[in-house]
Parts: sequence; C-alpha cells; structure tokens
Amino acid sequence: DFCQAEGKKRPSENLGQVLFGERIEPSPYRFTFNKKETCKSVCTKTYDTTKPEDKQKLDFLKKSMLLNYQHHWIVDNMPVTWCYDVEDGQRFCNPGFPIGCYITEDGRPKDACVINSEFHEKDTFYIFNHVDIKIYYHVVENEALGARLVAAKLEPKSYKHTHPDNPDCSGVPMDISNKASGAVKIAYTYSVTFHEEKSIRWASRWDYILESMPHTHIQWFSIMNSLVIVLFLSGMVAMIMLRTLHKDIARYNQMDSTEDAQEEFGWKLVHGDIFRPPRKGMLLSVFLGSGTQILIMTFVTLFFACLGFLSPANRGALMTCAVVLWVLLGTPAGYVAARFYKSFGGEKWKTNVLLTSFLCPGIVFADFFIMNLILWGEGSSAAIPFGTLVAILALWFCISVPLTFIGAYFGFKKNAIEHPVRTNQIPRQIPEQSFYTKPLPGIIMGGILPFGCIFIQLFFILNSIWSHQMYYMFGFLFLVFIILVITCSEATILLCYFHLCAEDYHWQWRSFLTSGFTAVYFLIYAIHYFFSKLQITGTASTILYFGYTMIMVLIFFLFTG
Repeated sequence: DFCQAEGKKRPSENLGQVLFGERIEPSPYRFTFNKKETCKSVCTKTYDTTKPEDKQKLDFLKKSMLLNYQHHWIVDNMPVTWCYDVEDGQRFCNPGFPIGCYITEDGRPKDACVINSEFHEKDTFYIFNHVDIKIYYHVVENEALGARLVAAKLEPKSYKHTHPDNPDCSGVPMDISNKASGAVKIAYTYSVTFHEEKSIRWASRWDYILESMPHTHIQWFSIMNSLVIVLFLSGMVAMIMLRTLHKDIARYNQMDSTEDAQEEFGWKLVHGDIFRPPRKGMLLSVFLGSGTQILIMTFVTLFFACLGFLSPANRGALMTCAVVLWVLLGTPAGYVAARFYKSFGGEKWKTNVLLTSFLCPGIVFADFFIMNLILWGEGSSAAIPFGTLVAILALWFCISVPLTFIGAYFGFKKNAIEHPVRTNQIPRQIPEQSFYTKPLPGIIMGGILPFGCIFIQLFFILNSIWSHQMYYMFGFLFLVFIILVITCSEATILLCYFHLCAEDYHWQWRSFLTSGFTAVYFLIYAIHYFFSKLQITGTASTILYFGYTMIMVLIFFLFTG
C-alpha cells in the first residue's frame, strides 16, 4: 500500500520475466534531468486503526517490515542501489532497500534498524518514508550533446513530517508503535540530486554492483576442488581401461586350447547377456530422449550466457532463451528415444513418441500449473496471466511436439544399433553380490562425487533465485557444467566396470540412476537450504518453494542421468 502512479501504462515484459514473476510497475516518483528536488511530497497515506480494512493494511505493512521486505526500483534499466559499509571497510551495494525495520521488545534493532541511533523505541516499527536519491551521469562529448546515466544510489530515511502538505524532511523518525491505536499518517517524500561522474563508462556501469558481491575466491576454491575430483576419477578410469582391460584381453587371447576356454571369469562371463533389453525399456528410452534435450539446452544457454548475451541487465533473457531452446530441441529428444527404444527391441513406437513429447514436459507443466493456482489464490503479482499459459501450451503443442515426431521418424527409420555379440536364449544366474556391487549402494555412492563438484555453485544459484541476489558468474558455471558432465560419465563407467566384473549384467538402468542420483542429493541440499538460510513462513510459500524445487530436481535428474 504505497503511492501509486496514476494512469501510466505498465511496461511490457518478455516471456522470461513473466515466468519468473517479475512485474514492473510505473512509479509516482518524477525526475527531470539535472533538476534538483528537495523534500518533494509524493503522497500521504492515512490509516485509521478503528476501521478493519485500514488495520489490515497497516498490519500487512508491519509484517513486511518484520520480514525485511525490499523495494526494487529501476531507473533507465539500472537497479537503484543502497550502498552501505560492511566489515573490513568494504562497501556493499544492495539492489533493493528495505521497507522499514523493527526494534524488538527487549530493545534489539533488527536488520536495517542498526543504521541510525535514533531508532531506539522498544517494540516499534520505523518505516523508510523518505529517500535521498543520487543520480550519477557522464556527459557524452564526441557525439551529439547529451548525458548518460551511469549509476543510481539512494539512502533510505525515516522522518515524521509535522506538516505533510509542506514537508521539511527533518526531525524525529517516523515510528509506528506496535500497540498504537488511533490514526497513523505516513507521508512519502523524496529528494534527488544529480552528480557528474567522469570515471565510469556507460558500458561498465553494472560493475559497482557486481564488485560488491565478494565471492570470487570461494569460486576458485570450489573449481580447484572439483578439478581434483575429476583428475582422481580420470586416473581411475584410465587405470582400469589401460591396465586391467589390457591384461584381461591379453589373457583371453592366450587361451587357444579348448580346455582353457571353459574357465572364463570376470566380465567375459556375461557377454551373452550384456545386451539383454532392460526391464521397462520404454521408460528408459523416454528419459534418455528428454535428458538429451535438457543437456543440449543447458549447454547452449550457458554458452550464450558466457558470451555475455544474457547478462543481468538483459532482464528475463536467460529464462526466455532456455524455454525457446527447449521447445526447438524436440528433434534430438525424439531421435534419441526412438534409437534406444528400437535397439531394446521395442515395437510400440507410437506410445514411445507420445511419451517422449508428453511425459517429462507434462510433469513439469502440471507442477507449474498447480504453483500458479496457489499464487493466483493468494492474489500474488507473480501469478502468470492466462494468456501466457496459453502461449506456453501453444509453443509446446505446436512446435515442440511436431519436432519430436520428426526426430522419432528419423530415429525409427535408421537400422537398430548393431550389437557385437549375440544374446543367449536363457538368462544366466547372477551370483551372490557383495555389498558394494549391489544396485542400491552403488547408485547411492555414484551420486556423491558429481554433487561434490557443484554444491558451492548451487548455493549461489539458490541465493539468486530465492534471496534476490544477482547471478552473473556464468563463466564459472560453464566450467562447472563441463566438470559435472565429465564426473558423471567417469563415476558411472567405474561403477559399471565393477559390477560387470561381479557378473551382474543389468547395467542400463543402473548407469542412468548412478549419476541421476545426484539429483537426490540436490533435493536434500535444497531442504537444508530452506531450513537454514530462508525465513519462509506460511503454507503457501513453503508449497511454492518445494514445488519449484521439484521441477529443478526432475530436470537435473534427467540431465545427469
């Protein structure tokens, strides 16, 4: 319930912004270039606590101050930042600023209340109803005369204006006692000053926000940690491939006489069963198709992000790019699913194509739709309008599905993958397995190493989604993505070799689930993050958090598998 801009149209938004629930509203704060304003009034809100609807509005305001809600303002596509000193003499620039703050009953200042010693009344809310905005610009010399905005910073202040119609911006802070009754008047004002700043180029005007997020040394540490894991795994794989397999093959080649050939051992014993089609081959081929689609989508999106096409200045570009790519990559999904299904000896090709086009996207869409219903029920601005839902369905049914069919047509037309050995008629007995080569322990162990590579990046990504911090380290993310792909492959190869040596030939599902189990660790980490880092209250918010987390977990499962 802040000041509203009358009669101005909302700016239009792209698909990514709509999906992420970013709504840009026009603002009642008016600036004219190089015209200084001091203590200009915007509007005055009056709450009569005896009226139930006014009391409800005031209570919501108090709740949002207690939970440290933030204003996010934009000037010329730049976030208006609030910069303050943190420890070690560093300045931190926050792309938002709090609505207000609260002093607890025992006189402890919470969150932003520490900035001013005048905030000392117990059990009281202080609302930041005045802002001092500084706009920095530089004059363009060589082109046509004009200036460019390079930064916008503000200081939130709290004043109890004695004359709201003719404010003077001085005096005591605007306090709202928790137990106050009667009328509460809040007058919103602002001052704006313009400063010339020659040192900042327009192209690098985002740097001051990004520099104040001190995380790069942790990033390098995590990359080194991941590289050590990769080297270790590559060493193991190379050892097995070169030494052990070389020895095994040399030993098999020495057996010329027939007596020796009876005493086979190790993985050579299962050669007649290794290409036996897996149980539920239909589902596995569908998962492989969807996984390929997500893998290529992630690769291309991150590649573009690395080149700087999807910077935070380009709002919603990342999500738009990902969705469009996913829709266009129906063909590889259909092709891969069809190839594998055919090599598993499947006949029901229509079911295969339909499942590839609808199973995984359908689960994601259903989850997304339920989340949207909850948002809509709560009256949130992040709820997606009906038109956008129809547009997404149109993209899916009219572009993605036909492309999947085309891919599947080519996949089924090609000859099935040739197997180098024949499959025996009678499946052989699988001997008693040791603890390490049983399916479950192997799968659980397989997920640990890939997760170890990514969990530091995961922390920053979750922060950027849930705590409104900017994520801009796409170079690091691309590196971690490559490392993750290598680690998943190598961990799976290793564990596959071990259980083939133990004469267990059910390798197809196990190789998918070994690295796919990383997604389960991701889920556990997301639950830990929820309880340790976020102060989320209310059932709707909790359901939303876990609903969106489940979408990410499913996508990550298909991708790693």
